[in-house]
Amino acid sequence: MAQFMCRQAKRRAAGLRELSIQANDYFICFLTKPCDVSVFNTKRVFPLKFRGKLGRYPPWPGKIVSPPKDLKKPRGKKCFFVKFFGTEDHAWIKVEQLKPYHPHKEEMIKINKGKRFQQAVDAVEEYLKKAKGKDQTHSDDKSKSDKGRKAAKPMKIIEEDDEDAFKGGSSDKEQTDSDPEPSSVRRLVAGTVTGFKWESSQVKDDPHFHHFLLSQSEKPASSMEPITKRLKIIEEDTGSTSIQAADSTAINGSITPTDKRIGFLGLGLMGSGVVSNLLKMGHVVTVWNRTAEKCDLFIQEGARLGRTPAEVVSMCDITFSCVSDPKAARDLVLGPSGVLQGIRPGKCYVEMSTVDPETTIELAQVITSRGGRFLEAPVSGSQQLSNDGMLVIVAAGDRSVYEDCSSCFQAMGKTSFFIAGEAGNAARMMLILNMVQGSFMATIAEGLTLAQATGQSQQTFLDILCQGQMASTFVDQKCQNILQGNFKPDYYLKHIQKDLRLAISMGDSVNHPTPMAAAANEVYKRAKALDQSDNDMSAVYRAYIH
Repeated sequence: MAQFMCRQAKRRAAGLRELSIQANDYFICFLTKPCDVSVFNTKRVFPLKFRGKLGRYPPWPGKIVSPPKDLKKPRGKKCFFVKFFGTEDHAWIKVEQLKPYHPHKEEMIKINKGKRFQQAVDAVEEYLKKAKGKDQTHSDDKSKSDKGRKAAKPMKIIEEDDEDAFKGGSSDKEQTDSDPEPSSVRRLVAGTVTGFKWESSQVKDDPHFHHFLLSQSEKPASSMEPITKRLKIIEEDTGSTSIQAADSTAINGSITPTDKRIGFLGLGLMGSGVVSNLLKMGHVVTVWNRTAEKCDLFIQEGARLGRTPAEVVSMCDITFSCVSDPKAARDLVLGPSGVLQGIRPGKCYVEMSTVDPETTIELAQVITSRGGRFLEAPVSGSQQLSNDGMLVIVAAGDRSVYEDCSSCFQAMGKTSFFIAGEAGNAARMMLILNMVQGSFMATIAEGLTLAQATGQSQQTFLDILCQGQMASTFVDQKCQNILQGNFKPDYYLKHIQKDLRLAISMGDSVNHPTPMAAAANEVYKRAKALDQSDNDMSAVYRAYIH
């Protein structure tokens, strides 16, 4: 036993010595095989943690670094804390998943031709160049004192399963200060997001954006498995496929904007925030709104003005629209001086409004009949999330248009999903999401009023709710607004009721019961009758107290 403990101590000491030399080439490695990982971002105000089983995906260069002091090593796993080049993402990676950089460099480059991968490799080379320069300077300064010393032996990765193995490395601050600036943000995530809680407001100067490409099948997928943008599709047992495309977001929050001319139609609660973020990130944007005065602010910020939807489409390569309902979406395309009149072969039209799938399919057909390219991309979020550039985009239709919109989606959102199959799939998915959200909001309002009616403290109810499994920013903000009597619209009540109505109709079309949504819809209809249409969806609370 004493001998075993002695060996353990020696291995720990060796680990400390080896891990303290961060610039050594052996620590530059490739992540190459499927593994269970938790991905962290050490630059965030509140690190997110994602866990899930990753499928096969292209290799990615990384560097073994010291973990933050408060981040524990997973028990029972022989692994190292790796920072991925071209990103600010870190993960615990098993030893067998790592390969030395130089011996496998050419092999990996042959496998991966993607731009993002090449940028990551360039970041490695730049890092090694800087490290070599520092070593050369250091050796020149101490050439006399170092003369006669033996060359360092090649390093070995210590497989000791010891949580203290990294304590001898340099601090996290020292690591990030010397690392090259990333050219993209890549996150290896899968499955369910677990254990994260917003503790402060999201910061746009350090965004994290993900693309997911998903296929629909009769057998529902149980997981989403994103990888980097090499467009190599992962086949799942469930029949689903998914891809994560790395964005071009640098650490300072800048985005490389597309050189395509962007048009935007509709400057409502959601559209205004989207356009503002497109302009902030350097896109060339032409705007139009039914009420022309709403364009003035954006013209001052650098946007161009289009006199009609047709003119905007004819002037731009990609035109987005975000309006209130199916009728408005149809009128915008098919009406006088509408989108259809400006469509020419190659022009792209992106419908971001939440509408029924039948409307989406109709618009896709008329756009493509003129040689245009169509993408539906409704968004999940609110006015605040739109302003913060933290929307979730759900897209379907022409996948090449989705890829052309990459920098735009990065500017306006934190995540985008592409659902394979026919146009209309994104509309279906968004209606289901909003159906759940609307029903949930009505249930929260019902709980608050029941608490009051039974003599319970509404604030205590909220405090308990926000400490349980349903805790979320959504619950906290909506309940606080209700208790303060603040119903300033963040998402119009009339729009969530519209979404419930469309979701119920969609259920009817496939003979699927939606009794919960139907009950919630009736409560929202009562709130509308109480003149709450233009208030926030949380004003459904008033349907219970009048």
